[in-house]
Amino acid sequence: MLGKYLIIFFASMLPVAELRLSVPMAVQMGLPYVPALIVCVIGNIVPVPFIYYFARQFLTWGSEKKYLGPACRFFLTRGHRAGEKVARKTGRYGLIIGLMLFVGIPLPGTGAWTGAMAASFLDFGVKTTFLAVSLGVVIAGVIMYLASAGVFYVIGL
Repeated sequence: MLGKYLIIFFASMLPVAELRLSVPMAVQMGLPYVPALIVCVIGNIVPVPFIYYFARQFLTWGSEKKYLGPACRFFLTRGHRAGEKVARKTGRYGLIIGLMLFVGIPLPGTGAWTGAMAASFLDFGVKTTFLAVSLGVVIAGVIMYLASAGVFYVIGL
């Protein structure tokens, strides 16, 4: 049983897949819902501080390299421009709620990895980022749990 929990824990850490993979895996493995959901959520939250601290540093470092430079500079410039534009439109608290909802809606391209990188570009601060992304991960986990348990099918969505 511990082996199954380790599998879903590490699966939830994978970029792109995150909870969209680990929660249905847990249901398919027949693990109890609540403990499995808790393990998946914790596994998805663990990488957030590392992504927050190192994503921008990697892009800054890579922007000076011959082959990585163009791509890294593109993402740095794009990230700063997008962050400034969003900040002007929503203000600081709108950004926090927006980040939480962005992470919380389990669609491709959203999730803890992308949210933590965006927060890094927007200079949210690690505590604010961790709070907003963690709440978003809990929301995404509950949505994926309900979808995997067939609740949406039962109510006709």
